[in-house]
Amino acid sequence: MPRRHIRVTGAPEAPLRTALTALRTELGVPGSFPPEVLVEAERAAKAPARPPYDATDIPFFTVDPPTSTDLDQAMHLSRQGTRAGSGSGYRVRYAIADVAAFVVPSGALDGEAHRRVTTLYFPDLRVPLHPESLSEGAASLLPGRDRPAVLWTIDLDADGRTLAVDVRRALVRSRAKLDYAGVQKEIDGGTAEEPLALLKEIGELREKLEVQRGGISLSVPEQEIIERDHTYELAYRAPLPADGWNAQISLLTGMAAADLMLTGGTGILRTLPPAPDGAVGRLRRTAHALRIDWPHHVSYAQLVRSLDPHRPHHAAFLQECTTLLRGAGYTVFRDGALPAITTHSAVAAPYAHCTAPLRRLADRYACEVCLAVAAGQPVPDWVRDGLDALPARMAEGARRAGTVERECLDLVEGALLKDRVGEVFDGWVVDVEERRPAVGTVQLESPAVIGRIENTDGDPLPLGERLRVRLTRAAKVRFEPA
Repeated sequence: MPRRHIRVTGAPEAPLRTALTALRTELGVPGSFPPEVLVEAERAAKAPARPPYDATDIPFFTVDPPTSTDLDQAMHLSRQGTRAGSGSGYRVRYAIADVAAFVVPSGALDGEAHRRVTTLYFPDLRVPLHPESLSEGAASLLPGRDRPAVLWTIDLDADGRTLAVDVRRALVRSRAKLDYAGVQKEIDGGTAEEPLALLKEIGELREKLEVQRGGISLSVPEQEIIERDHTYELAYRAPLPADGWNAQISLLTGMAAADLMLTGGTGILRTLPPAPDGAVGRLRRTAHALRIDWPHHVSYAQLVRSLDPHRPHHAAFLQECTTLLRGAGYTVFRDGALPAITTHSAVAAPYAHCTAPLRRLADRYACEVCLAVAAGQPVPDWVRDGLDALPARMAEGARRAGTVERECLDLVEGALLKDRVGEVFDGWVVDVEERRPAVGTVQLESPAVIGRIENTDGDPLPLGERLRVRLTRAAKVRFEPA
């Protein structure tokens, strides 16, 4: 089944909390931080390394889900003349939480981060990569607080193409904590002022460039757990345009980071090989089955851009498109010996994870390499020495996060449907196994559940068609045609 995203609003009811607690024990998810890690974090939070450059006069803002407090990125966008002195261009300032200002290499805090690898998200709580005194406190780019940051300054031309890149340590202060829905409302209503109004302008320019180079960004609907009147329900959420514009700023920075590391000859890239032979052909067959018009002169990237995730058969195709993104990993290189693959096929360019160091271990290393290359200095020994072990650690962290996501969805859907076995629902067949066409995935219209379905008489499932289905099992949800 294609991987799904899940967001949580509010707090689920007590029985679900009990089940989630048991799940964390079953999966061996790290619990509270060891005392020595907490002590080191508290000490670092009180006296982080102070950066030499003061950028607190720049009115940065953050864009995150409303309840987020682990804020990795803040931005400021402005217009400016191009270097040639004619026409208009843009300056993107992107501040990334400077985790290395707090974490001592080989210390207790560093060791625990290597054990956890990533932040894990459960419906009822977050299992952070770093103690909350840092991840939601001293290192988080919260509004009205001075914070050490890795500050990227990226100059763009009038078409959104990169002209120049600078990265340095700086002290920053965010002025506002914004959320996607609020940003979308302001921009759509024409009430957004610069620098926020430029998020759409720059984001759309970068999206056009993404299409031109053959990159893709998938707007796959998310499942969301919502608390209502001391109980909960599931809903679908299609990403807003503002989600995509914000993501383009992160992608821009990740591409700049990859270019810097390749120039310096040492680093860690996020890579994805081209789709295997036949994968795009299979998508063409799926598009045909879903009655999606895909002329041969239209590229895959252009087609994806034209789809509306609110339409069920488009959402089904977008889910199928995620199969082309499997196989992404981390690639380390050093001393000028570049790897065989340096690009991420979905980005269609070299790319690096560097914008979420509060939540992802590898990003701290990427930031340090970029800072060293930009300053013309050697990459720190602790970074060079730690690079080789990162791909395996990050792969294990991704597997754990994927397991958490799948198991949490199973629990929530099972709890929601536990008293409804035997009922009939309306749904859409969004996936059919190629070798077993009687087995696939169905997305219910209501409640917002996605589950496995099998036609026990062996007849193929109607991909992309509306179908009445009967719930046969609530735990690890299963359906059959009604």
